[in-house]
Amino acid sequence: MNERLFGIHGAALTLRSQRMGVIASNIANAATPGYKARDIDFNAALDARLAAGRGATRTNPDAGMVWRSPTMPSMDGNTVELNREQVAFAENAVAYSATLSFVQGKVSTITRALKGE
Repeated sequence: MNERLFGIHGAALTLRSQRMGVIASNIANAATPGYKARDIDFNAALDARLAAGRGATRTNPDAGMVWRSPTMPSMDGNTVELNREQVAFAENAVAYSATLSFVQGKVSTITRALKGE
């Protein structure tokens, strides 16, 4: 029902929210020795989510989850680069907002149709 009603935007909104949590976790652990930064490859994760919705027999729940490789490794083994994480967080927040606008527009259209407007 979700995919029929909202198209890919419902799945995209969920993935954007999950990615926001992963990036926030990276930022929170920026000073943790040995912490390995992770991210979600949005396209791969969305493809896997949509395939699961269509009844694919084999789906990986961690599809799209990737380890970030740092451009400047730290001495303590931490791979979080704070500037890169902040940019990724801001970009994801804008994409989340845009996706939410699509969903809100769809809900608004359905509400108007039900009211007969």
